[in-house]
Amino acid sequence: MPAGRKRKGDDAMLARFGANLERERKARGLTQEKLAEVVDLHPRVVQKIEAGETNLKATTLVRIQAAIGCSWESLMAGMH
Repeated sequence: MPAGRKRKGDDAMLARFGANLERERKARGLTQEKLAEVVDLHPRVVQKIEAGETNLKATTLVRIQAAIGCSWESLMAGMH
């Protein structure tokens, strides 16, 4: 598959991750703006991730998980 093309199921996976991120962020009392500041992202990028509208680099994923302090399992729940 050429680079940049989505695979079947990618949209659903991104939407699930976004929902998990939003749930975990809110459970910790963080706003999108505060998370963006801690992770060094623009707040619009956090909005797009939570909306399932954008993919993210592994390094950004690691920074988000560390900033929120939740388990990998909770961020990846339902993504099989």
